[in-house]
Formats: sequence, structure tokens, C-alpha cells
Amino acid sequence: MKLPNDPMILLSYINTQLRDFYPNLEDLCKSLGVEQQGIIDKLGMIDYKYNTELNKFI
Repeated sequence: MKLPNDPMILLSYINTQLRDFYPNLEDLCKSLGVEQQGIIDKLGMIDYKYNTELNKFI
């Protein structure tokens, strides 16, 4: 799966997927076949961090 390259679009996409389909980031990454650390790093560039309790990047 090719994820959006723009960090803000990626943020919106990932948070929507987490909200609607996945109980956690690990399951999302496994399902889409993407590296979890890559998403964490990319969204970290715009000062967003994954919150496990809320299951979203904030």
C-alpha cells in the first residue's frame, strides 16, 4: 500500500483508519504492510505522536 507522502494528509488518513477500522497502530501497519516506525517518524516531523489510549496521533 502506498501511503500519502504529505505529512498532514498522512495524519488525516492514519487517524481516520485508526478510528474506523483498527484497534491500534500495530494492527493498522500489519494490515497495510507498512513500517510502523516510518509512520511514527514521518508524523513526528510535524510534532504528532501516537497516543495508545486514544488510538490516534495527537
